Amino acid sequence: MKSAKLSKRFFESTRGRIVSYLRGSQGTVNDLAAHLDLTDNAVRAHLATLERDGLVKQSGLQKGSRKPHFAYELTAEGESLFPKAYDALLNQFIRVLKQRLSPKALLEALHAVGRSLAVDKKKPGKQKLDERVQTAIRTLEELGGSPRLEEKDHQISITSRSCPLASVVAEHPETCQMVETLISEIVDAKVVEECDRNETPKCRFVLPAH
Repeated sequence: MKSAKLSKRFFESTRGRIVSYLRGSQGTVNDLAAHLDLTDNAVRAHLATLERDGLVKQSGLQKGSRKPHFAYELTAEGESLFPKAYDALLNQFIRVLKQRLSPKALLEALHAVGRSLAVDKKKPGKQKLDERVQTAIRTLEELGGSPRLEEKDHQISITSRSCPLASVVAEHPETCQMVETLISEIVDAKVVEECDRNETPKCRFVLPAH
C-alpha cells in the first residue's frame, strides 16, 4: 500500500523518529540526543529542518542541571502526520468504490461530494471574490489544513503546507479532485488543483487569473 510505504519510510528516518518521540509530549535537544544516540548538533540540525517545514516548534523552557533548555513539541501539522481512524476508513471506502465504479464514475462521485460539502459553506447574497476566497480558506482550516493566500503575477492560489487528507491522497490522488470541486463551488470560479503529493503532501489550488 503506497501510503503505508510512505509513512514507514518517513518514520524510520531520523526526523521521523524525532516526530514520533515528540508525539503527545515535549523534549529537549538533550532528551532527543540521548534517545536517538546522536550528538546535540545533529539533533539541532534536524530540528531546524522540522521547524522550517512547520512540523515542530519551541514550546518554552525546561530546567537543566546548569541552565534551562528549550523544549520542542509537534505543531498541528506535525500531529496530522499520524493516521487517524477516519483516514483508514476513508482509504478503505475509496478502495471499495474503485472496485465497483469506473474511473469516470469515481471522479463524478468525488465531484458530487465536493459540491455537497460546499452547500453549507456558501454565503447568501452577492459576495466579492476576496470574501468567497476567505470562506474557502476557513473551510480548509476546518478540514485540518493550514491554508494561506498567495498572489503572484496576478495569479491567486490557496496553498497549505499541511494536507488535511494527506494519508488518503498518498494512495488515492483522485481525492484532491473532491477538494478542488469544494473550493470551486465556494469561490464560484474554476479552480485547478496543483497539489504536491510527495512524502509530505501539500495543497495548492489555483484560481483563474484576474
